[in-house]
Amino acid sequence: MELTWFGHSCFRLRGREATVITDPPSASLGYSRGQQQADIVTISHQHVGHNNQDFCSGPCLVIAGPGEYEAAGVFVTGVPTFHDSQEGKERGKNTIFAIAIDDVTIGHLGDLGHPLSAQTIEALGQIDVLLVPVGGRSTIDAAKAAELVASMEAKLVVPMHYRTAAEHTAELAPVERFFKEMGRAESAPLAKLNVTRSSLPAETQVVVLEPLGKRGGAGR
Repeated sequence: MELTWFGHSCFRLRGREATVITDPPSASLGYSRGQQQADIVTISHQHVGHNNQDFCSGPCLVIAGPGEYEAAGVFVTGVPTFHDSQEGKERGKNTIFAIAIDDVTIGHLGDLGHPLSAQTIEALGQIDVLLVPVGGRSTIDAAKAAELVASMEAKLVVPMHYRTAAEHTAELAPVERFFKEMGRAESAPLAKLNVTRSSLPAETQVVVLEPLGKRGGAGR
């Protein structure tokens, strides 16, 4: 399975038989890559930085809420959470997804705004690759993200939803804070990450990806 990052919370998971895109952003966010082909699109919540269905060309299955789904040999489990620490009173609901593709399970936390209970972690099942927001403001911050990583025991951790060159993300914290909370040295960003069941590391590793989306306008 090949994992690439378009910026913000948008990833492309390209497997042998299917492609999944997560949280496609509006071009106004500061990332633009043109339309992409996908079999499945997951949307964690209905905010402009995460729900651009026009990001994908052609027919695809759009998953925008909790439940169990299957398409093109990919199994997706959506688990309900909240976008804030007040049970959604400030920013509404959020769905986190466990996506099983090519014998690897990817956890996408969307705009998670609170710690996860043991029951929620259990509902997700074993996560091999965790895509976790670390920029704070409208999601968990670097410290809470590091605590969550420790509790979920994923083998690979990919930070998302943090400050980059895109103007809309300037108010988020940079990824360096997450590395500090994790007690890890910063690593050079990769263009993509190739993952197989046999290539998963024995201990948790943090991988930074280079956003592939070209910088767009400053609209919000």
